[in-house]
Amino acid sequence: MREFLKKYKQAWVFLYILIYFPWFFWLEHRSVTSYHLVYTSLDSMIPFCEYFIVPYLLWFVYVAAAVLLFLFTQPKREFYKLTGYLFIGMSICLAICTVWPNIQILRPAVDPDKNIFCRLVYMIYSADTPTNVFPSIHVFASIGTHTGLCRSTWAKKYPAVKYGSAVMMVLIVLSTMFLKQHSVLDVMAAIILCSGMYSMVYRTRFGMAGYRLAGRRSSRRKAVKA
Repeated sequence: MREFLKKYKQAWVFLYILIYFPWFFWLEHRSVTSYHLVYTSLDSMIPFCEYFIVPYLLWFVYVAAAVLLFLFTQPKREFYKLTGYLFIGMSICLAICTVWPNIQILRPAVDPDKNIFCRLVYMIYSADTPTNVFPSIHVFASIGTHTGLCRSTWAKKYPAVKYGSAVMMVLIVLSTMFLKQHSVLDVMAAIILCSGMYSMVYRTRFGMAGYRLAGRRSSRRKAVKA
């Protein structure tokens, strides 16, 4: 473990889970007298489809695998950009839910004995409350992960990575609505947040400063070795 931390010092950012999970579960179980209902008429036009539980659950693998891929194969600056994008944005989602408690009432009655897909949906419904849905973290993290992958050396070397990631991202975004886990408004809010985070991390001086700092450190190490 000591050798691992010495080689991958940037792994310290995973300490964020000590902030995210306590905050998330506190929001899920706190006592709130009133919630703001998140709903649009478009939500009623989208049919429930239990088969979308597959991409919905693959979200956990998709995001985690991308972060680990960046840790082990990408330059530190790109790893920091991806995790900064994800972790700051996810914190903003939780902060919004903290000051603006929200809820959706879109979930239909699901028969867990119908098929394996309905059983999985039933399990998700049982474990996850319909609160704290705006913006959708599922949507935000999916778009953020795809953005990072598209800018990675892997996508440049293997275009299939970029196209496969795009398909996965779209399926995950759709799954949140077809499973009635999120309103269209949750999705739109997540997309707007993604736009802001992309500008901050990849387009502004804030993001470029981290890029240049990492570059200077790398140059210094090379100079010392030389």
